Amino acid sequence: MERSFRQYIGALDPLLKRLTGMQPVTIATLPKDAPDQCIYLFSEGGRHLYVGRTKRQSLRQRLHQHSADSSRHHDAPFAFKLAREATGNVRASYKPKGSRKALAADPKFKKAFANGKARVRNMELRYVAVEDSLMQTLLEIYAAFVLKTPYNDFDTH
Repeated sequence: MERSFRQYIGALDPLLKRLTGMQPVTIATLPKDAPDQCIYLFSEGGRHLYVGRTKRQSLRQRLHQHSADSSRHHDAPFAFKLAREATGNVRASYKPKGSRKALAADPKFKKAFANGKARVRNMELRYVAVEDSLMQTLLEIYAAFVLKTPYNDFDTH
């Protein structure tokens, strides 16, 4: 294995331990000094559900996208998956019926999506600072794999 890549791989487990070892907060109690660039983990009742990364925006901005009432399906993919599950629309479709656009227009799905965003707002939240985009990508995949987060599937929309 290439040496510099091996160094990235070697850093994954210590970062994951820092992430899971963090005392959880919520979006509402996010400290003012939270890092901008990081990997974050949503959990409920100690069960890890979803791992994400900040990519190009700050953690505070990204969390707002996940949970704001005004967020649309591309901004809040975790809440969208929760709504899919709640309404039985678990499989993505690119046909008009069952598409994201069709689901977003359905009143029952809209309510489930709003409930999903509210649920995300109240979840346990952990994070670890990671500025390097390659490390963010690798850690997101590693954490989702090791923690078996059910809402990370890495499929396209």
